[in-house]
Amino acid sequence: MCAAVFLLSMSALTTTSCTRASTAAGAPPPPDVEVAVVEQKDIPIEREWIGTLDGMVNAVIKAQVNGYLLTQNYTEGSFVRKGQLLFEIDPRPMRAAADQAVGQLAQANAQIAQSKAGLVQAQAQLVSAEANQRKAQMDEDRYVPLAEQQAITQQDLDNARQSNQSMQAQVNAAKAQVETAKAQIEAAQAGVTAAAAAVETAKVNLGFTKLTSPIDGIAGVAATQVGNLVGPASSAVTTVSTLDPIKANFTVSEQEYVSLTRDASALNRLSLELILSDGSVHPQKGRFSFADREVNAGTGAIQLTGLFPNPGNKLRPGQYGKVRATIGIRRGALLVPQRSVTDTQGSYLVAVVDPNNTVRLAPVKPGDRIGSSWVIEEGLKPGERVVTEGLFKIRPGAPVNPKGAK
Repeated sequence: MCAAVFLLSMSALTTTSCTRASTAAGAPPPPDVEVAVVEQKDIPIEREWIGTLDGMVNAVIKAQVNGYLLTQNYTEGSFVRKGQLLFEIDPRPMRAAADQAVGQLAQANAQIAQSKAGLVQAQAQLVSAEANQRKAQMDEDRYVPLAEQQAITQQDLDNARQSNQSMQAQVNAAKAQVETAKAQIEAAQAGVTAAAAAVETAKVNLGFTKLTSPIDGIAGVAATQVGNLVGPASSAVTTVSTLDPIKANFTVSEQEYVSLTRDASALNRLSLELILSDGSVHPQKGRFSFADREVNAGTGAIQLTGLFPNPGNKLRPGQYGKVRATIGIRRGALLVPQRSVTDTQGSYLVAVVDPNNTVRLAPVKPGDRIGSSWVIEEGLKPGERVVTEGLFKIRPGAPVNPKGAK
């Protein structure tokens, strides 16, 4: 910008200063400037997005039962296998609860056996009562015609009827006892089911005293110490993450996302590069994994996720980096060194050396930056020479001595 202002101010003084200098000491030699040729070639269209690394799977390890942490059985930051013991909670209260549940189950089984015995007894009493009632019914049926013939007294008939009614009442009572015994068996069976469930729950809780890794991965720092009281309401004791491959989450604008998805398979064909915070490039290429389900209404961006191989688990969750991808090819792009473009309050100028080695200022419209070069959308032609070094030595319309750029 300063160079452009200097060029513009010097152009107004060209005539008078040059005349006086020429008159006094003769014309000075043209200044030496370094130039570069405007290059035209096909270039890859690359995009970079800020990304955050995350584990493929992050298993949060929490206590499922209340108890005191007894042991820590892994080294923090080490690789652990699925099923490997990480922590152990004091198992004694859970073991006592399991033993108690087993005892209650045995008691419930005894109760159901007792109820079945009561049913057998009630059924026997019912059979006996039904037999006695049938005999009493036969006696009554035999006494009725005898009483009509006055072979027996009315009292004998009444006694037979009363005996039959008594036997019928005993049958009904025996039937009620049978139903009661059956209900007791059903209740005992429900008790056995509940006791068996209590035993299973107690065994599960006893198993929860051993906190194991559900996946293969890197185990993080222990968030609690041996001797502390933990439980379902406590925070996680540690986290195990699968890091190979590792996820890189990055956001793209809605417009970029629409452009990338015009071709249904374009995202899946992307070859991703991961540039780490120190500027080095991860040696393994990545691939697109998935896009989030929605565009963030507040930011107008959508999260994409790429997967990168991570042998040795060197990359870790939480690291920042840049995700770079080539999204297309631009044909016949014009390239100039970035140092040849001057920004003057939003307007861009380039000093062009014409074939007669005189300088003119050309307004240009720059596009993307490719490495140390700048794509020029408008204002230049292929093969033109632009000044890269010595801008403070030149003025518009004055001759220069162009030198090849280093």
